Amino acid sequence: MNLDEKKWTESIKNSENSKILDVRTPEEFDGGYIKESINLNIYDSHGFLEGIKDFSKSDCIHIYCRSGARSFQACELMKQMGYKSVYNLEGGILDWGGDIIK
Repeated sequence: MNLDEKKWTESIKNSENSKILDVRTPEEFDGGYIKESINLNIYDSHGFLEGIKDFSKSDCIHIYCRSGARSFQACELMKQMGYKSVYNLEGGILDWGGDIIK
């Protein structure tokens, strides 16, 4: 499900089992990320698929990338794998108005 920044952050705050997943490359992640993000590079398909096994299928997983395209793909993939609550940040980190950890 695509959410704008306001709804995405509200969903994080209102979910007891919320996780934030950054699907960009490690280099992009090192340039700045949203607080408490876990980085799993979607371009590294094996590493990505292994990494998401650490999430429970009942976790609320909030996903972002640079512009929202890769994170949308990650949401679709995770839904196909049985994850119930996956949320894509529309516009990605480029449109993010909150704090970025560097």
